[in-house]
Amino acid sequence: MKTIDSLGDLRGKRVLVRSDFNVPLDGTTITDDGRIRAALPTLTRLTDAGARVVVTAHLGRPKGEPDAKYSLAPVAARLGELLGHDVALAEDVVGPSAQKTVAGLEDGQVALLENVRFDARETSKVDAEREELAAELAALADAFVSDGFGVVHRKQASVYDVAKILPSAAGDLVLKEVESLSRATVDPERPYAVVLGGSKVSDKLGVIANLLTKADRLLIGGGMLFTFLKAQGHPVGSSLLEEDQVDTVRGYLETAAANGVEIVLPVDIVAADSFAADAPHQTVPADSIPDGTMGLDIGPESGALFASKLADARTIAWNGPMGVFEFEAFAAGTKTVAQGIIDATSAGAFSIVGGGDSAAAVRLLGFDEAAFSHISTGGGASLELLEGKELPGIAVLTD
Repeated sequence: MKTIDSLGDLRGKRVLVRSDFNVPLDGTTITDDGRIRAALPTLTRLTDAGARVVVTAHLGRPKGEPDAKYSLAPVAARLGELLGHDVALAEDVVGPSAQKTVAGLEDGQVALLENVRFDARETSKVDAEREELAAELAALADAFVSDGFGVVHRKQASVYDVAKILPSAAGDLVLKEVESLSRATVDPERPYAVVLGGSKVSDKLGVIANLLTKADRLLIGGGMLFTFLKAQGHPVGSSLLEEDQVDTVRGYLETAAANGVEIVLPVDIVAADSFAADAPHQTVPADSIPDGTMGLDIGPESGALFASKLADARTIAWNGPMGVFEFEAFAAGTKTVAQGIIDATSAGAFSIVGGGDSAAAVRLLGFDEAAFSHISTGGGASLELLEGKELPGIAVLTD
């Protein structure tokens, strides 16, 4: 991939940076600024080089038009605090305010354009519409740096099309993400263990299929585990279940056995009467979850089992929590697995935490981020790399 060094002397140049500032909000309060902090090395590198930095990003899923609750105003304020100087926020994406804001930049300053998804052309399936927005974004800059790893799997105007117009390069974050995830997809050091959790098997079908040809062990937790238990013929009570995926999962179990891949499932489950933080709950054997109860976490024996399966691993990829970690009563499984990964990392393993809920769990549960080898900022993008797919926003930087 082309790097920032390939862009030459950037002093006085306007550099458009695609960042990923899709942070969680409580009203107008950012509850996890991890993605903003992850963008700082690239932004600081550019400002130190004297560039006039124009950042474009999205937040949430507005329907292609301005929506105040998805404004990037809280992001601009927090980014300014982290950078140590004000960040001007344009009131539109590429309109008069954006043009005026960019024109007012001096060397080493940063401006943020309003939520790029306020413009329906950003995510259009019509090439000409995306290309039109990309041309208007490109008119605001002299070069483009792609640093929003969380969106590089999307063929969108500010990710893909603008890179075809301007001199372009990958930012430091994107380079770090691709390099780290490649260690888990291209000749990983073995044993290679993958921990998969989250709600649905269907979200990870391609990943599981690919890992059955690459990993040595798959540890399955989260809501998706109940489809695996059902495929083995066990009752799952009222737990989350994708009935239409049972046959697919049964095929995975057969493929794993044929390929010598160990699939590790929980042996006990924390089952609750309802989905609530204070729901009455009990620990039950994984193969006999009572009717009328739902599994909301893996049990203590399962946590210990999973940790033992990670202890000798040399490469570990983790994507998805083991339970409803947001509720204290159902966070123990995720905590135990996270600690198991940390222990393996301290013993020499290379560990990757997939983005999204896994990264959020690390921060919410109070773990030291530095205890893992790499914490990804992109949930969907990291999954697609683990799946072996080509990502449009990466491919366009290598042309």
